[in-house]
Amino acid sequence: MKPTVVILMGSDSDAPALKPCGDTLRELGIPFVARVLSAHRTPDEAAAFVKSAKAKGFKVIIAAAGGAAHLAGVAAANTMLPVIGIPVETSSFKGMDSLLSTVQMPAGTPVATVAVGSAGVKNAAFLAARILALGDAGLEKALERYKKNTKEKVLGKKIVL
Repeated sequence: MKPTVVILMGSDSDAPALKPCGDTLRELGIPFVARVLSAHRTPDEAAAFVKSAKAKGFKVIIAAAGGAAHLAGVAAANTMLPVIGIPVETSSFKGMDSLLSTVQMPAGTPVATVAVGSAGVKNAAFLAARILALGDAGLEKALERYKKNTKEKVLGKKIVL
């Protein structure tokens, strides 16, 4: 099956933090590829890849970067595909720098930005899945099953104080 999601990361050091995104996409049966492209170190290659993403069959771009996190913005500026930004946690500012760099986009260049941390990483995959489910009834059912299973886990918890 041809990949429909691409996960871009600004550095290969981001890969361990992004593993839950890939795991979630796999769990939902969504084919994806991951690439290292930097808004600052490989700007021409990043722009060229994103410009060709739709023609390659991708439907959603997930872009993760830390610090001066401009990768999602560069992606959004160079495609009409939906872009989901993951602000990667940094040691100096705990990801606040990444969050602000990712979320503060000018009108007309939207980046759907998720939270810093593991919940945000997983939510990037879930948001991509919801976008893709608009045209895929099987994926919509998989998302509904996931929600039902999560609900059952919460309702089945026994708390002793």
